Amino acid sequence: MSKTTSWTPDSDSGIKVDFVETRGLTFEVAQMEPQSGEGDHLALCLHGFPELNYSWRHQMPLLAAKGYRVWAPNLRGYGATDRPGEMREYALDRLTQDVADLIDASGAKSVTLIAHDWGAIISWMFAILKLRPLTRLVIMNVPHPGPARREMRNWRQMKKSWYMFFFQLPRVPEWFLGRKGGTVIGGLFERTSCNPQNFGKPVQAVYNSAAARPGALKAMVDYYRALMRHDDTVDPGDLTVDIPTLMVWGEEDVAIDIHCTQGTEQWVSDLTLKRLPGVSHWVQQDAPDEVNAILADWLPAA
Repeated sequence: MSKTTSWTPDSDSGIKVDFVETRGLTFEVAQMEPQSGEGDHLALCLHGFPELNYSWRHQMPLLAAKGYRVWAPNLRGYGATDRPGEMREYALDRLTQDVADLIDASGAKSVTLIAHDWGAIISWMFAILKLRPLTRLVIMNVPHPGPARREMRNWRQMKKSWYMFFFQLPRVPEWFLGRKGGTVIGGLFERTSCNPQNFGKPVQAVYNSAAARPGALKAMVDYYRALMRHDDTVDPGDLTVDIPTLMVWGEEDVAIDIHCTQGTEQWVSDLTLKRLPGVSHWVQQDAPDEVNAILADWLPAA
């Protein structure tokens, strides 16, 4: 059965959306070919909740211009990517294996992993577990597991994480997110951003449409359920990351406190932190020019 993609890139963007078969699932992947070079270095961009690969539309041309082959998949359960029905299928062992499977399917010789929110949770763990070699790691607005564990014992972070506990309820979160004619998801970006003009009705419509697909809201919430109920599916060992790592952080994050960045260097030996004042959690969409300037400076040509 053919699938309908979650969004159609502008014809002059250079971005195409296709489907990639892996060992276990079929992923909807936004792709862009490098403007120069062989395309052996993959920039794999992983989105967060409640986003899509669409969230990387501003960064993909920059990465291609630097010589990377760019893949931005919709994570399992999102958009037109396969959507397992069981909550257990959204635990970190499955999610990190998805990254390995996508890398294998790409055939790339080198990989730079770029990630935001839930994509960053997965990417931190992928780098810690060393499931496949990585050249560099870029993380946006999600802490390393070490500081995250510390801050979750602090009220200043716990009160921001209320939604994670709310999402443990059966069925109620799906109802809540599906209210108002299916416009809650798109409106969330506008309400919690610092630059709401970047999240106008056409942008919201892409996210609302994807979230309205059958089973999509349950899958999105199941990430949080599995995180708490199946937190023993991977062994992170000493939590160390030994590759060059860039953290980009919008300081006006309504969900994650800035203190979560402190102490990251204890586990990450080669760390660069770039803080963006006046920018929200949705950093790469809220401040695309600033984020692209940071990426352009920090990432070498492929």
